[in-house]
Amino acid sequence: MYLKRVTSLAASSRFWASGFTFWAVALFVLSSFSITTPEGGPEIPHLDKIIHFGYFLGGGVALTTWILLVKGRGNTAAVRYILPFVVFFIIGALDEYHQTFTPGRSGNDPFDWLADVLGASTGIALANRFHLRLLAFS
Repeated sequence: MYLKRVTSLAASSRFWASGFTFWAVALFVLSSFSITTPEGGPEIPHLDKIIHFGYFLGGGVALTTWILLVKGRGNTAAVRYILPFVVFFIIGALDEYHQTFTPGRSGNDPFDWLADVLGASTGIALANRFHLRLLAFS
């Protein structure tokens, strides 16, 4: 019974639309504040790139799954892959531009933007790969 509820929720386009909307609002809010690193913690090289990659991976999964549930798997590769890629290409660039106006943040970092695009691309690929399996359980 519990598994049925979870899988029906995961097969709901409203669930994924809400998830992507929350993701986008959270991105704007997070980009609007300066980030401080705690003192005395371990220094992890390129941690910011890992965070960018992971955050955009989640966004890529949410948007692509929403598109797949609304439009259906039978659509062209342009709808399943290129449309969400272009959306995240633009969102990543706008996010980096937005950070230039946030005190304490360094915006327009091409490597942050690259991590955004690579993370989103991975999320897009995962969503396309596992979409049919998700629907099989619903």
